[in-house]
Amino acid sequence: MAKPVTAYQVLVRDVPVHRHFEISGPLASEWLAGLPMRDALGAPDGDPQAGGGVADLDFYDEGENIHATGTFKGFVTVACSRCVDPVRLDIDDKLQVTFMPAGKMPPDENDKAGEDDGEGAEVGADDLDVFPFDGERVDLEPLFREELVLAIPYAPLCREDCKGLCGQCGIDLNSGTCKCEAPIDPRLAPLKGLKLPS
Repeated sequence: MAKPVTAYQVLVRDVPVHRHFEISGPLASEWLAGLPMRDALGAPDGDPQAGGGVADLDFYDEGENIHATGTFKGFVTVACSRCVDPVRLDIDDKLQVTFMPAGKMPPDENDKAGEDDGEGAEVGADDLDVFPFDGERVDLEPLFREELVLAIPYAPLCREDCKGLCGQCGIDLNSGTCKCEAPIDPRLAPLKGLKLPS
């Protein structure tokens, strides 16, 4: 008995075809769970504001490969790396993706065993997005998850001049000030009580 087709799968027998996909906030929340800049927000599971998006893709085949071209528009919400306030990052990407039968995928750079056996297809520099498929259906979930994850920079900021949090009392320095003094370098602490002759 054949497995049912999910919302993010396209049957190869239906190609060529145009499809519209929507990614909900709760699903984006599930896909982004465990990422430090998401976890720092302390958002609940299934957070509808975690992110989401829409994709419009045209599928066509070329030999054994399936190609998809189109657009992905969406957003993700993560923590600012300085003040931990929520930051919305918008996504507006053009997609050009190749789906290859799993057995024809080029060897992984870390897979030394398959390096010199002459098997597998070569992928040029233009084929930046290559995903495997099982021969009967193309699963878009890994592509959409990658779109959301790759939209998050190493150190997202709510604004370029974010002052962050006080390292001692934790106050948000963007909205207030504190009277904390900068800590003394422990290497210089023995000199604190030293009095110099006048």
